[in-house]
Amino acid sequence: MDEASHPADVRGERRGGQVSPKAAVPGLYVGPDSEPGPLLHTLDVDGETFQVRRSRGGGTDYDWVSGRNAGYGSGSSAPADQPVEQHVDSIRSFLTMIDPATGYIAD
Repeated sequence: MDEASHPADVRGERRGGQVSPKAAVPGLYVGPDSEPGPLLHTLDVDGETFQVRRSRGGGTDYDWVSGRNAGYGSGSSAPADQPVEQHVDSIRSFLTMIDPATGYIAD
C-alpha cells in the first residue's frame, strides 16, 4: 500500500507526505484495571493526606485526598506491602515536585 492510501498512522497525521506528531490529549482509562485497588493505609505526610492502595498492576497507588485536584496522586512500581516508612519517602518525593500554584507536578 502507498502513502496516499494511509492518511494517518499511529505516530501522527500525514501532512504533505510528512508525519506531524499528534498533540497529547489526556483521557480517562475505563477498563478492567481502572477501578482502584484495595485501601491499605491512610497516611498524613507533611500536612497532606494520602490513601495508599495496591495498584492493579502490582505496584502502589498514592491517592492525594487532601490535594486541590480531585483524583490526582502518584504511583510506584514498588510493592504495596513495603514498610510504611518507604511509602512516606515516596510521598515526600512526590510532594517536592508539586508546583504550589497549580497543585500539579511542575514543568
